[in-house]
Amino acid sequence: MSTLDQRFADALQAVTARGQRRRLIPAQMRPGGRILRDGQMLIDFSSNDYLGLSQHPALIERACAWTYEMGTGSGASRLVTGTSDAHLSVERKIAAFKGTEAALLFATGWQANAAILPALFAAAPGAAVFSDRLVHASMHQGCAAAGVRQIRFRHNDFDHLEELLMTRGAAAPARFILTESIFSMDGDSIDIHRLTALARQYDAFLIVDEAHATGVSGPFGAGLSAHTPGGVDLVMGTFSKAMGSAGAYVAGSQLLCDYLVNHCGGFIFSTAPPPGNLGAIDAALDLVPQMEEEREHLARISERLREGLHNLGMETGPSDSHIVPAMIGDATATVELSARLAKAGIMAAAIRPPTVPSGTSRLRLVLRAPHQIADIDQLLNSIEDCR
Repeated sequence: MSTLDQRFADALQAVTARGQRRRLIPAQMRPGGRILRDGQMLIDFSSNDYLGLSQHPALIERACAWTYEMGTGSGASRLVTGTSDAHLSVERKIAAFKGTEAALLFATGWQANAAILPALFAAAPGAAVFSDRLVHASMHQGCAAAGVRQIRFRHNDFDHLEELLMTRGAAAPARFILTESIFSMDGDSIDIHRLTALARQYDAFLIVDEAHATGVSGPFGAGLSAHTPGGVDLVMGTFSKAMGSAGAYVAGSQLLCDYLVNHCGGFIFSTAPPPGNLGAIDAALDLVPQMEEEREHLARISERLREGLHNLGMETGPSDSHIVPAMIGDATATVELSARLAKAGIMAAAIRPPTVPSGTSRLRLVLRAPHQIADIDQLLNSIEDCR
């Protein structure tokens, strides 16, 4: 028995009492916006597979083909023997998709944010870092790892950001702005034109996390940053959501990417992504620019869901995307509603503190292109019945 077992047990008892205990439940995504969870087939309103590409035959076929051709592993980190022609080819394709000079592959979105921020801040010790209060935990982790104290602006409030830029950090060697383009829990989008204008006006290095916008928003699904070519200094995104596989990217100037190759520990010391993963990414990059019909359908059903929830007297916060929070407030009540919906054939994840602020527990309802109007109506009817 470990000397810490009693402490572990006490900590678990505490989170259980707060209604925040988490457990791992086996699940497998299926075509048509469905999921097999703990032996039960449910309509899936929780997975981030926004375009349904994780089940697309083109991704499966290319992942298998590249695995057969190149094997199951890359063998080493990129700076040892891990860089292949496939890695370089996929990075060129990412850069073309994002309209940047260069791009780099990373293992996950969390790893990318947590690793690149300390590397960037090291280039300008004493920099002032302005961040949206609700940026992803991986960005907060990157700042903490760098020992940086953030200057936080109110969520999506660029008037507040400008006030802070006018009064804070003018004498710092550099200023950084950190935000997401579509926020993962509230589902609201930034005004990318206003933000890029502020960054230029106050000479700030702008970092935008496009994890939940890549594939879904912007011209050809290239994200909101594609509306302002050259306006964002560093764009981060993932392949684990709308792109249907796994991994992450950083896109920006060639000089930026060369710097990260030499100074970003998360890149230097990580094993390179395997060929099968690269094949799936490559196929997704071919498909996504052509999926305008799917993006339009996603926008329509998202608006239908928001209207339906409002008709039920439920708040959806500032959501204007395919991520729609059904606000409940109390953590225990949210978990109970999620459980009742599961019995009714609906997968709707309960999101509680510390993922979201206290008192804002919600069902995070995620729309996917394979969902049909009938699925949305079934979800709304089930919520009405289960409440």
